[in-house]
Amino acid sequence: MKYKHEICPMQILLLSATANEIELFTRNGSPVDLLIAGVGVPATLYHLQKRMQQIDYDLVIQAGIAGTFNTNIALGETVWVQQDCFGDLGTEEKGRFAPLFESGLADKNEFPFTDGWLTNSGKITNQVTLRGVRAVTVNTITDSPLQQQQLVEHFQPDIESMEGAALHYVCLQEKVPFIQLRAISNYVGERDKSKWKMQEAITNLHNELLKLLNQQIRR
Repeated sequence: MKYKHEICPMQILLLSATANEIELFTRNGSPVDLLIAGVGVPATLYHLQKRMQQIDYDLVIQAGIAGTFNTNIALGETVWVQQDCFGDLGTEEKGRFAPLFESGLADKNEFPFTDGWLTNSGKITNQVTLRGVRAVTVNTITDSPLQQQQLVEHFQPDIESMEGAALHYVCLQEKVPFIQLRAISNYVGERDKSKWKMQEAITNLHNELLKLLNQQIRR
């Protein structure tokens, strides 16, 4: 049996891969439900679907850090994801990668996909003033020039994460409003973490989450 909690007028779930990414809420308490699902698509799919079987949510917010392909996006900036996809799901032949839909293994317009993308066009997006971006979700953080080249060639993404498309997939299937917020910690391919802005990204992410949550709770 599904149930509702009494903490917040709206049933809101704040989802993250790690506790560190939403430490303000895990440390100081939260007016909404929290779910630390773990890193990667499988963990997100399983734990999010399991929680949604228990509670009817009005909104799911996914928050985390991400790397960017787009040098016009500043390190530390928080963005929201308009479109996401499973960036390394497909086939590889003779050293060349072909995404799922280009491989002919699935219809790019079969629900919940639209032209191969998991697109968030819900009403919640009209309330967000952050930069909207296109994302790819990958199982392996991009390191090699070849991997980066292939992702850019096929998807022209702004950012990458390891969980975002799982959120889009589940919420679109279940018809639950959702929003994915990502703070940019690094440029894709840069593995020297001394050049990352992890703490600045997390601080900015927390600030934007507080704005969004306050906006929703006061409605």
